[in-house]
Amino acid sequence: MLNENIKTIRKSKGLSQQELAVKLDVVRQTISKWEQGLSVPDSDMLISISEVLETPVSTLLGENVIKTEVDELKAISAKLEVINLQLAQRKTTRKRIVFWILILLCIVILSIFAVLLALESPYSGWNYSDPETAVLGTAFHSFEWLFVRVAPIILIGTVIGIFLTRKKE
Repeated sequence: MLNENIKTIRKSKGLSQQELAVKLDVVRQTISKWEQGLSVPDSDMLISISEVLETPVSTLLGENVIKTEVDELKAISAKLEVINLQLAQRKTTRKRIVFWILILLCIVILSIFAVLLALESPYSGWNYSDPETAVLGTAFHSFEWLFVRVAPIILIGTVIGIFLTRKKE
């Protein structure tokens, strides 16, 4: 009973055997022997233990002490740490995905620019008397006009995004 109570109260106060031993001016092995029931403290030491653990002597000698919420807090703390790690991994994964999507977007924009430069607006020489050709030529011209004006802004934004999402070491 005494040995279990000393151990339970010591743990509930967040003390290691070594820390309790230092406060009582004994060696750690003495605390270990008390907690294992191999020896018992004398009456003066019992009073010192009760003072250090801020527990009445009657409680130390009485019924078994129920484990306090410190153990539950440690379990909750461990679970929160696991959750934090999972959230950090998710954040890192999302950041990595965004990074590669931005790189892909840059490649696509630059590829379209290269294709437009290589084609040199071939629709300019088309015969627009045919309605289908006129619609197709207008669509090509509209796409090129819009792309040439909007793509540089998107490209700058993606380059900035790449620098903001790159992995910092």
